[in-house]
Amino acid sequence: MATVHLDSRQAKHAQDIRAGSHQLVADEPPANGGQDAGPDPYQLVLAGLAACTSITLRMYADRKGWELGPVHVDLWFHRDGDEERIERTIVLAPGVTDEQRARLAEIAEKTPVTKTIKRGTPIVTKLA
Repeated sequence: MATVHLDSRQAKHAQDIRAGSHQLVADEPPANGGQDAGPDPYQLVLAGLAACTSITLRMYADRKGWELGPVHVDLWFHRDGDEERIERTIVLAPGVTDEQRARLAEIAEKTPVTKTIKRGTPIVTKLA
């Protein structure tokens, strides 16, 4: 379904990423020894979740014939010892009805990336 290819750069933490026909850079902030050349890995995870949330809500609203207007998604990753959580706030246009908002909140919990993160998808690692 999705593939990503990564090559590390000469810089300490900077990474060149190819996702399909798209080029991205990941890095760490200076406080972690990087040069902040791109988002850090957790920001990339949150970006994927935000994009999936917005796209899924748009697709659902389109199928229902609802005028959704702009969608704004804010995400925060929190770690407290061994406990981790993601907080998500979705802002919809004022014209979205209360009934539509309630249904869209349910749909947000069922987006593909949301389900993947919540389920804790296994990772199989091979060294070549």
